[in-house]
Amino acid sequence: MIVPMKKVTLVVLDREREKALKALRKVGVLHVEGRPAESADLADLERTASRLDHAYAILSEIKLADAGRAGDAPRLDRAETLALVDRVYTLSDERHAAREEAARIESELERLRPWGAVDPADFDYLAERGIYLFPFEMSVEDYTGLPESVRTVVVGRDKKAIRLVVWGESDLLHEGIPTSARELVLPAKPTRELEADLARARKVIPAIDERLRADAARKDSILALRADLAREIEFERVRAGMPLVALSAREEGSAGPAADVAWLTGFAPADEVHRLEEAARKNGWALAADDPADEDNVPTKVRNNRLVNLISPLLDFLGTVPGYREIDISAWFLLFFGIFFAMIFGDAGYGALLAVLSVFGILKSLAKGERPHVGLYMFLYLSLMTVAWGAVTCTWFGVPVDLLPASLRSIAVPAFSNANPDAATNIKIFCFSLGLAQISIAHIIGIIRNIRSLKVLGELGALMLTVGMFFVVLNLVVDAQRFPLTNPVLALVGGGFLLNFVFINYAGSVGGGLLESLKNIITMLLGVVNMFGDIMSYIRLWAVGLAGSAISATVNAMAGPFLGGFALFAAAAVLLLFGHGLNFVMNVLSVIVHGVRLNTLEFSNHLGLTWSGFKYEPFSETGKK
Repeated sequence: MIVPMKKVTLVVLDREREKALKALRKVGVLHVEGRPAESADLADLERTASRLDHAYAILSEIKLADAGRAGDAPRLDRAETLALVDRVYTLSDERHAAREEAARIESELERLRPWGAVDPADFDYLAERGIYLFPFEMSVEDYTGLPESVRTVVVGRDKKAIRLVVWGESDLLHEGIPTSARELVLPAKPTRELEADLARARKVIPAIDERLRADAARKDSILALRADLAREIEFERVRAGMPLVALSAREEGSAGPAADVAWLTGFAPADEVHRLEEAARKNGWALAADDPADEDNVPTKVRNNRLVNLISPLLDFLGTVPGYREIDISAWFLLFFGIFFAMIFGDAGYGALLAVLSVFGILKSLAKGERPHVGLYMFLYLSLMTVAWGAVTCTWFGVPVDLLPASLRSIAVPAFSNANPDAATNIKIFCFSLGLAQISIAHIIGIIRNIRSLKVLGELGALMLTVGMFFVVLNLVVDAQRFPLTNPVLALVGGGFLLNFVFINYAGSVGGGLLESLKNIITMLLGVVNMFGDIMSYIRLWAVGLAGSAISATVNAMAGPFLGGFALFAAAAVLLLFGHGLNFVMNVLSVIVHGVRLNTLEFSNHLGLTWSGFKYEPFSETGKK
């Protein structure tokens, strides 16, 4: 459920602002409403945090295998950590400069390589004695076309070009040189010095990397300080963002304290406002709490029982939060996602493996005296659902049904068992039935929420349309003779559309609602097609599950002929492990794409759920919750 919130306004004396915020942070229940904040301290903290992030990113590029275990290094204090960050920045800059220098020299040497050893001092020496040399590279055609008056010395050639030196008695270039010829730009240093510089630059880089490897073992200290800074930044942002109100002007020459006050607003769970009221009485604050106004941007706090809370790791991973005035569908999300997960994986063997891994993780945490992460319990739930569906369909690691033990075949549901030729059709019908159930639940919730408004008839019409379109889908996709479009079905579609068209936009006036529907008549008509498409969308559960089963069967068929001698058996084992492992990973991706979509798109759209909320994060000493 979404926890009801109260909007809280807190007023304190400005001179006690910092003390009040420290006390407020200890209470830890107020989500402070964000306001623009600027201060020198805030800017310094944010710059320091940015440097910490950059330094941590630099050290994170170094593998732990090279750096040693970061957790083994003693934790540095604040001053030592900041010194570490400065050193990392310096070393990183030096490494970057060395790499750039090495790249520049390599490029220069590559340019000069066809000419061999080049020393610009030699050209200067000869020029002082009246001999001027001009190095050029030109095509064979240009070289053969040079006038006889141009004196040259060829120093190298290949299939495409000739490298030569034009010899003159002045520093003026001979007019007979073709314009397409390319004169060599002499380097600033002899090539032998460039090679020495390159060797030094290359030698510096490993030395810097070695020092960074030593520092990488202490990167956890940077992470710890970054967490401390995050709390300091939050505190300073709240402090600097509190508006100031001057209640009385200070008289000239008066030494007494100013009677200025500062205030802030925020939101707190209604059942925890009493903690703020107690703190206000104790500290002498002025506090007011009231219901949020319609225009208030209220954070969302979802509170569920331990069972429904199993879905929270997935919602946190997706970053989806319902709006404060929307409905919490965590329980429905958990139920249907479990079914979707099971049908997409579709294999009891895969589910059993996932269950073993989940139980192992739970027992390992308990053995350490730690509380197992709720994600482990979520995966245990999903794995048990997968085992159940795999048992129903008689699917165990893609093994053919006739090769499975009789005990496993006996627990399968005949209608869905792989031994039944009609199982595929029955599973399709089951998929569409899931769509009917989930979308119908969305509109039943809409009916309950609008029970005091004529809009309830619009939701009722949508529910009728859903049922009617379910039979249309069965008629067009499954079997037209088995599921004919009878008059009751057509009445459900037509009557449901009419009710939805007239009343779904009701807002106090039937005429106004009808006018709004007429304005959006194209969208309303497309809604019938969308309903058909939404129910059809659930067939993806059958299709993706079928693809996974086919891959499992193919892997088994490929590995079968190798199950002979020891060497062949080992090869088969590797093939099975790789093939089923790849299929497992692909199933995980399919769950994220398809299983999540059906809840966050098809189901949520019919609920009118936009997931436009943001998480309740109280101002507290432990940071964001």
